[in-house]
Amino acid sequence: MNILVLHNKLPYPPKDGGAIAVLEFCMELVRQSHTVTLLCMNTKKHYFPVEYIPDEIKKAIRIVAVDVDADVKPFSLLINFLFSSKPYHLVRFNSQMFQNALKEELSKHIYHVVLFEGLFVMPYIRITKGIFTVYRAHNIESEIWHRMATNKKNLLQKWYLSSLAQRLEKFEKKAINTPDLVLTLTQRDECILKSMGCKKLIYVSKAGISISSSNHQRHLIQYPGIFFIGALDWLPNQEGLLWFLRSIWTKLHVQYPNLVFDIAGRNAPLWLQQKVKDYPNVSFHGEIDDAKDFIKRKAIMVVPLFSGSGIRIKILEGMSLGKAIVTTSIGAEGIPAIHNKHILIADSQEQFLSAIQMLLTEKHTFESIGQQAFEFVNQHYNIQTIVSDTLSFIKKAMSYQEKNHKN
Repeated sequence: MNILVLHNKLPYPPKDGGAIAVLEFCMELVRQSHTVTLLCMNTKKHYFPVEYIPDEIKKAIRIVAVDVDADVKPFSLLINFLFSSKPYHLVRFNSQMFQNALKEELSKHIYHVVLFEGLFVMPYIRITKGIFTVYRAHNIESEIWHRMATNKKNLLQKWYLSSLAQRLEKFEKKAINTPDLVLTLTQRDECILKSMGCKKLIYVSKAGISISSSNHQRHLIQYPGIFFIGALDWLPNQEGLLWFLRSIWTKLHVQYPNLVFDIAGRNAPLWLQQKVKDYPNVSFHGEIDDAKDFIKRKAIMVVPLFSGSGIRIKILEGMSLGKAIVTTSIGAEGIPAIHNKHILIADSQEQFLSAIQMLLTEKHTFESIGQQAFEFVNQHYNIQTIVSDTLSFIKKAMSYQEKNHKN
């Protein structure tokens, strides 16, 4: 099939969950003999020159990147909040140039499927009439902001985030009934979309990971050690990281004065970089060139997440590399891993601290959880199987739709 994929950012370098999910899916489509064109926005925030993308990717996927200014502008945000009912997070990705590029693609090429990766490109579905459309919901976007609002103590912030969440939810409820097929990454998200009124066909297409035995190299691990990796411009990550530093790391440092906490992630705002320096034995790496190599060499991965939705691709990536991971119930949402076997789940300060202490003092437990995490992801999240099954379902849905049109 000839497939057009739309995304609101260039998924390279694959250093965050969304980029990994999009790029892995596209590359596997090509490996399974499909033709893929990726039409994406190259925003200022995540800008990357297309010419610097590795040739192996550019030869596999035809990439059309459109420069889009999607930066948050305080005045525009205020005007939107006061005089519009649309969510500002969605309005930012409204681009005439991207719309023109999409129209040009559809006029010059024949596509069997248009795949919308994420909610922020869904407004452009109005342009793709007559082509089979698939919306891949990476998460329940409004749920992220409802949770963020709940966690805020500042009343003004809580009020704004609640308003944003309500606006996103209103759009989301409309968007999920516009494509021909909806894909979710988890069964939990499937249930939520149905409760939101989705009448369309839904298929759970897990977030696949490329897995090979060479990824699982335990001899490279620098034990003991604790690390965090994630997009540091994402509010839930900022919220969770600051909680960990304040509530967990200060106590761990007293007990283990030589222990180092490594932090890596792109687009960390200056205020966050300064805040991290307030804590002892914290090594801030910022954006790193090779995320997989960084993860391979580290030991205990912490994902202190209290907001968010969907599935954490970084957790799956960490598990595929044999990491012992400590996260919250929200962090582990959508991943049917067993607590104390494949992963450690902790929702309070006491539980989080106790889980890390156990991994630091019981190396056999650390080794066992890392090994079983690798086996779990290899069994349930292999990208090759997931893409093959998803494409089979899409073809059946297309065939069913075609028969109905004929009748």
